This record gives sequence, C-alpha cells and structure tokens, in this order.
Amino acid sequence: MSQSCLDCPPRADRVFCGLAPDALQEFDEIKSLESWPAGTVLFREGHAAQSAFVLCEGRVRLTVRSESGHHITLRIASPGEVLGLSAVLAGGRHKGEAYEVTAEALELVQVAEIRRPDLLRFLRQHNDICMQVVNLLSEDLHEAYGRVRTVGLTRTRHSA
Repeated sequence: MSQSCLDCPPRADRVFCGLAPDALQEFDEIKSLESWPAGTVLFREGHAAQSAFVLCEGRVRLTVRSESGHHITLRIASPGEVLGLSAVLAGGRHKGEAYEVTAEALELVQVAEIRRPDLLRFLRQHNDICMQVVNLLSEDLHEAYGRVRTVGLTRTRHSA
C-alpha cells in the first residue's frame, strides 16, 4: 500500500479517497498511515474520540457492549469506510465525544488516522467534502434505524 493517497488508485465511491487533486494533497498532509495486526483495537467504546480512521486495507469488527457485559458484533467494516467519524464530529469545541463502538482489526489492516482538530479544519475549508460527510452520517443513521427495526420486529414476532 502506498504511503500517499496521491499514489493510491482513485476510488470515487469513498468519501476521502475520491477527492479533487488539491484536496487530496491536503488530506494526505493531515493523515498518518498506520498498519496494525489482527486483534489490535483501533478505538474502544466509551473512550474519548480523538481521531477518525479511514480503513484502507483489511477488515475491522465493530462491536458494542450489552448491559450484561457481552460484546455484540454490529457489523464488519471494509476498505473505504470511515470509522469513528460521528464521535469525533459530535464533540464540544475542544474534544470529541466518546466512541460509540469498539473497532478491532480482524486481520492486518492499514488505516489513515486523522486527528480531530485537523479533520475539523479540513472540513471547514472544503464545504463540498463536508456535505459528503453529512451524507455519509445520514446513511449510517438510516442503516442504524434499519437494524433497530429488524431487532424490534424479531423480538415482537418471538414474544407474540
């Protein structure tokens, strides 16, 4: 995998991968590329959201902890997905909120990490990208609604 987003094949369907060349250059300057082995926790549910992560290679399991302490897998993230974005953007002026999920590498992964202050500055400078992020967060919300409906309907059928 290339260390520079500029050398990576363009992927227009990915929020931070299909940017215009000048914006991609700026993004390349604010991200740090990391590789982590399977089992590495990128971030943990309940911890302060300091960074967002673009998954470049590999798969990541996203889990939440139930009231009884068990970990429930929400889904498996694949390359191109942005992880931790809503928590990073939801914070107050100087800090992020807590991550809503735990993200654990299922295999060797490569991620681009973007620290919260750098991401916020980047989005302020690029309104078009900011709107893509809004759309991405909206899609995530609708997907969550769908999961809630599925769980609710399943429980309703079993208790009837």
